[in-house]
Amino acid sequence: MRPSRHRNEAPIGLPSRNSAFWWLYVVALTGAALFIGHSFVGILVLGLFGYYAARPICARFDKVVDSHALAAALTVATVLVPMLMLILYALVRVFQQIQNQFEGSVLSILVSQLIGPGAVGDDGVTVVEELLRNPPSLMEVTDLLFGPEVQQGVRIVDAVFGAVLLLALAVTLSYGLLQYDSAIAKSFGEVVGGPETTVYSYALAVDSDLASVFFGNFLFVLVMSLVATVTYGLTNLVAPPGFNVPMAFTLGALTGIASLLPIVVGKVIYLPIVGYLGMTAVQQGRGYVFVGGVFVAYFLVLDILPQSFLQPYITGKQLNPLVLLFAYILGPILFGWYGFFFLPIVFVLILELIRVVLPELLRGEPIDSTPSVGEGTGASSDEMQETDEDGDEAREEDRTGEGDGVGNGDGSSTNGDATADAADDDETG
Repeated sequence: MRPSRHRNEAPIGLPSRNSAFWWLYVVALTGAALFIGHSFVGILVLGLFGYYAARPICARFDKVVDSHALAAALTVATVLVPMLMLILYALVRVFQQIQNQFEGSVLSILVSQLIGPGAVGDDGVTVVEELLRNPPSLMEVTDLLFGPEVQQGVRIVDAVFGAVLLLALAVTLSYGLLQYDSAIAKSFGEVVGGPETTVYSYALAVDSDLASVFFGNFLFVLVMSLVATVTYGLTNLVAPPGFNVPMAFTLGALTGIASLLPIVVGKVIYLPIVGYLGMTAVQQGRGYVFVGGVFVAYFLVLDILPQSFLQPYITGKQLNPLVLLFAYILGPILFGWYGFFFLPIVFVLILELIRVVLPELLRGEPIDSTPSVGEGTGASSDEMQETDEDGDEAREEDRTGEGDGVGNGDGSSTNGDATADAADDDETG
């Protein structure tokens, strides 16, 4: 006699009249998710970059503090936040240097326009007294508040606030991924059917490639910042009097960040430096040979070196450097600033789809979870199984040791008992 199904068990499948509704519902929510992702793609790609850049470091903290949430918090506090603080410090230093080229502060200039020149004192008391004695008319206040200078200032403040908000949300997303990546992997494994499925193998290969690319980007910024800082420091050591590079440390950090942009690399930083030294040479009537030598040295060390050697190899240990080169060049051209992070993700998705799934689909054979072609272009099958020794070992131990259900070292799922019970029920039925 066929055993009866327990009352609390779910039906084997949805009725056919409801299937269409649920699929339409899934498609609608997928479209909504894609729209939201497109609207905030900058935050998403920066958050993913922060996650993959800091994940190996988070894995090291994970082994020391024995708390996944604390390890994620320490990683954000010691890696991502200091990076942002360094960037903000560099921008403030640059702003101060630009402001020093003008007499008085921006606020003093605006007040001078409102109440007249000569009303701004050294201690600021004169401004208050003049405003009290001769308050501006409504027309003057309106002209000041809605004048082109103020409107320009409002646009600058809005851009700064938007950039700070974007960075803060991206760091928050990185922290969330660092803390809950094991739970996300567990849920994903349960949805797709376990580590033996092609979808899981494809996702694992993509994860391995992105870890290589983005952690490599993080290392590249550090290396180029160090190289640029040393280069500017050496310039100051051999420079004639009056030809020193100002803010060598700050400009070195900015050069490292700018070197991530293909073609641009360090040009946006070192060309203004060379221009500054050239103006100094013109004013003093000497030092032209020194300026020419500095330009050649900067072009070789801060331009040719990162584009030809450092960037392709440091930022992509598993991917073909030519693939990364096209991704870095075309990304900002097609999508803007975030394209530098977005297009490599798209390239990785396409590459692993071609390498893992497409050959079996074209041959009409059952899809195998082990890739069969393209071993030299993406993550190898061994690398996919090992999951990046630089940082993912602790994650795998956490997922398998605590029963996350992602997969064990022998390829079996930690939910194997439940799967076996379900299989026995089906055979009995």
